[in-house]
Amino acid sequence: MSHVYSTKTGSNFTYVCDRSRYKDLGMEVSDFAFCDSSLPYSVRVKDLVDQMTLSEKVNQLGNLAYGVPRLGLPKYEWWSEALHGVSNVGPGTFFDDVVPGSTSFPTVISTTASFNESLWKKIGQAVSTEARAMFNLGRAGLTYWSPNINVVRDPRWGRAIETPGEDPFVVGRYAVNYVRGLQDVEGHENYTDLNSRPLKVSSCCKHYAAYDVDYWLGIDRTSFDARVHEQDMVETFLRPFEMCVKDGDVSSVMCSYNRVNGIPTCADPKLLNQTIRGEWDLHGYIVSDCDSIDVMVNKHKFLGDTNEDAVAQTLKAGLDLDCGIFYPNFTANAVKQGKVREGDIDKSLKYLYTVLMRLGFFDGSPNSKYKSLGKDDVCTKENIELATEAAREGVVLLKNDNDTLPLHSAKIKNLAVVGPHANATSAMIGNYAGIPCQFTSPIDGLKTYGKVNYKMGCGDVICRNETFVFPAVQAAKYADATIILAGLDLSVEAESLDRENLTLPGYQTQLINQVAQVAKGPVILVILSAGGVDISFAKDNTNIKSILWAGYPGEEGGQAIADVVFGNYNPGGRLPLTWFENDYVNMLPMTSMPLRPIDSLGYPGRTYKFYNGSTVYPFGYGLSYTQFNYKLTSTQRSIRINLNKFQHCRSIDYTDSARKPPCPGVLINDLTCDDQFSFEVEVQNLGERDGSEVVIVYSTPPEGIAASYNKQVIGFQRIFVAKGGSEKVKFDLNVCKSLGIVDYAANSLLPSGGHTITIGDSGISFPVHVYLEH
Repeated sequence: MSHVYSTKTGSNFTYVCDRSRYKDLGMEVSDFAFCDSSLPYSVRVKDLVDQMTLSEKVNQLGNLAYGVPRLGLPKYEWWSEALHGVSNVGPGTFFDDVVPGSTSFPTVISTTASFNESLWKKIGQAVSTEARAMFNLGRAGLTYWSPNINVVRDPRWGRAIETPGEDPFVVGRYAVNYVRGLQDVEGHENYTDLNSRPLKVSSCCKHYAAYDVDYWLGIDRTSFDARVHEQDMVETFLRPFEMCVKDGDVSSVMCSYNRVNGIPTCADPKLLNQTIRGEWDLHGYIVSDCDSIDVMVNKHKFLGDTNEDAVAQTLKAGLDLDCGIFYPNFTANAVKQGKVREGDIDKSLKYLYTVLMRLGFFDGSPNSKYKSLGKDDVCTKENIELATEAAREGVVLLKNDNDTLPLHSAKIKNLAVVGPHANATSAMIGNYAGIPCQFTSPIDGLKTYGKVNYKMGCGDVICRNETFVFPAVQAAKYADATIILAGLDLSVEAESLDRENLTLPGYQTQLINQVAQVAKGPVILVILSAGGVDISFAKDNTNIKSILWAGYPGEEGGQAIADVVFGNYNPGGRLPLTWFENDYVNMLPMTSMPLRPIDSLGYPGRTYKFYNGSTVYPFGYGLSYTQFNYKLTSTQRSIRINLNKFQHCRSIDYTDSARKPPCPGVLINDLTCDDQFSFEVEVQNLGERDGSEVVIVYSTPPEGIAASYNKQVIGFQRIFVAKGGSEKVKFDLNVCKSLGIVDYAANSLLPSGGHTITIGDSGISFPVHVYLEH
């Protein structure tokens, strides 16, 4: 008889060092020092690894660790996913009659639009509770390879759906909060020994690094070499990962398929050992994206002549776990051939088994509350309501002529609901989604407010058959209001599928224009997408009164959309991505990695930080059903930093006409960086509705610094303000993190001079002067 966790049998989990379990195996738990919970984890994992033979060791280095029966060590499947809910992607998790589904929250890009850090953490906590319950029932693991924290550099990228958008700071803050929500054990949040800090579940930040090309015009992620300036690496591509490791204390990082400047990320000792382990001090393990070593050998043609060369190089670079079979199949021979040391294997195994001990895999749940979690803790009413609230908070109001929204159910009795997403279900949950508890489609949600006449308008999102358009047009002629639900889905933007343009597919534009032309009542357009869409035609069409972006809003997305349309919820979301005009993608190839403009090639800058051209809707844009006013109530406008004799002034590139200060800047690494500056904003709600406002704070470097960013997010808060009321919001910001720049040589510098702080698009800004003095 075996009580070992198994994704195949679905038997309930009994922890490894359970006394009765060892008796069932014909052994005594007291014979194994790695089961002595009075010993430090470092001693225990060393004892465990030291007892393994070489062949037993390498069999633990793939995503399926085979275990060591003679030591009572069971199999373990490392690969589970929890991007926005417990997913059945990966062999570590499955659903059946016992657990038929889990709560499917909005996709990450949608949740990010809320700009609500407490919501991000709360979702992580709910997901980890469901994951822990499923683990207890033998239907999930404890290690989840989520979240995806790659910055969306190009609007065509198919995986924008999985990410927190285009701003590195926002992406990093999402990572910190979601990881903390997944991992933190109640009562142990401030545990001092981070290498033994208990974990609720283990989280993984991916895909490291400079990964944002999947499949574009024949260029594939498995062969793409991202040619990246070190300035962009430090400033954009690495920053969210650094925040995830340092501030989120994530227990795993996944390296990506692509090469960076000729070297596969999973074989780069600078990226892995030197940076993740050395500079950032990861308390956990590094894992490859699945089959990455195979990709290096057979697609990149990089890692030596043999498979043994490949595993030797990746292991020495710092890759601990292979999602694949190369490590189990070839590492033993690599040792025997003298290409890698057995000690390198031991080091990786110690990282891996320390994480499992922190999870309670050996000793039992790290919190007594988790032991009793079961079926009743999955798909709870509270979690479904949280998913609904997250969807509501992520809706962005893009247009609202004449205050058309919200609609009034007392006046609007008959609705025409048309478009390829009008009856959306699976499209709302995107990818890495698992099986949801239930669905509330837009039609289902809108039916609670009025009579619905549903016409598809398109057979699907691709919308190649215009015969569906006419019935939708006819329905609009007689309705009190028409709601068009259009956009994209995984057939257009997805993993392994980048877009070639930013327009709506097929006949969708024709459908929208024809419906708007004849509609009897007001027309509301709702876009479901991850990436931005060039809907300039709808923005400029006076017959389309209102536009909402709902992202991919999860299993309860239809209810959230309906609540916003009919005013039971006042939208407060903001765009986490710039919505570019379609001409933008005709100006530069997706494979051009620099974020700054390349004037010699006519390439524009990327993201709001480096692009100055026109847009459909800018980053951070979003309207409300009420009106907010900002007033600065206090500011700190100068910071004096006295430099000692070891802190030297550094030169900074200025434009020719700029006035250069005596001490242009100083290396941030030479400073203690304890200095902060503070200010307070009063947000007044001048309208007739309660509402939530997102206050986004930007900094701009001193005038004249060459090739710097236009502005960057340095803080944000979402606050609720009752109608007629006001709330004060205080920001305490670190000088180095908020006012620093990265120069062309990838030095992180604090420039002296007048930095400009801007509060959203309120028109309020003020200077903060940094004085560097010897």
